[in-house]
Amino acid sequence: MHGRRGIGMAALTLAWCGVTLAQEAPLKVTATTGMVADVVENVGGECVDVATLMGPGVDPHLYQASARDVRTFQGAEAIFYSGYSLEGRLGDVLERFGETRPTVALAPASIDSGDLITVQDVYGIDPHVWMAVDLWARTVPTVAEALSEQRPGCASAVHDNAERYAAQLAALHDWIAASIASIPEDQRILVTAHDAFNYYGRAYAIEVAGVQGISTETETGVADIRHMTDVVVERRVPAVFIESTINPRTVQAVIDAARQRGQDVALGAQLYADAMGEAGTAEGTYIGMLHANTRHIVEALGGEPAPLPEALADWAERWRPDEDAA
Repeated sequence: MHGRRGIGMAALTLAWCGVTLAQEAPLKVTATTGMVADVVENVGGECVDVATLMGPGVDPHLYQASARDVRTFQGAEAIFYSGYSLEGRLGDVLERFGETRPTVALAPASIDSGDLITVQDVYGIDPHVWMAVDLWARTVPTVAEALSEQRPGCASAVHDNAERYAAQLAALHDWIAASIASIPEDQRILVTAHDAFNYYGRAYAIEVAGVQGISTETETGVADIRHMTDVVVERRVPAVFIESTINPRTVQAVIDAARQRGQDVALGAQLYADAMGEAGTAEGTYIGMLHANTRHIVEALGGEPAPLPEALADWAERWRPDEDAA
């Protein structure tokens, strides 16, 4: 009798533990940018509750924390940010909160130094690593490990999510490469407002040129505009692009100057660089951000986007980009 009671109590205890793990509250995460939040949400699934500090159209180079942001950090059980000084003005805040809770700089924790692009400015390293999908995909296991440590009961689900998302990113990387390769070689040059596309250019074999430097904190001068006008005219660039977080005046100045010299150059569609699109839209996802950018670049420069691979069918079905809609 005593033995049966012991077995019964043990079974009840195990059942109770199972219920506790299954009903464990989602981990409260604060992510600095939409790109960081997206990978955490895709890997964490129902095991995370993510608050994003910087929304659409917000420039992380210039961002300063408000009192409300500090309260958001205080309510977080874990913090994820991109790193390499992208969130430069938040540096002190992130360092302070890193003393009291898990705080992960995704790029430094995931990407080997030999794969980074060095620059001759205060940054030292170009922080825009998410523009190369194969590099950003390396953050997936970093996020999975960090979330599993904080929510052990979610480890299996997190692992499955990470595998699925990594497969989607691998397919996206290949799709971008194939699409960019369709642009005539002499037109394969991407001119943008600032140097956020260097990783994109290296990964997908397209030359890039920015009117402004790596950081939008630097001023754009007449010499910068004159130099970029020379590039546009000499290379007969058909279109130049603005970015969602950047004032378009410098790009417009290049267009006007090029036209005065007889080069008719179009203003291409808005690209997403330091921030994603609006929440609830395809461009409000990391995959959608790079998908939209690539479509706009390829079509404006004379190429043709490749068909989306099967691995992205679920994403396309959910967000139904125009060219994939029934």
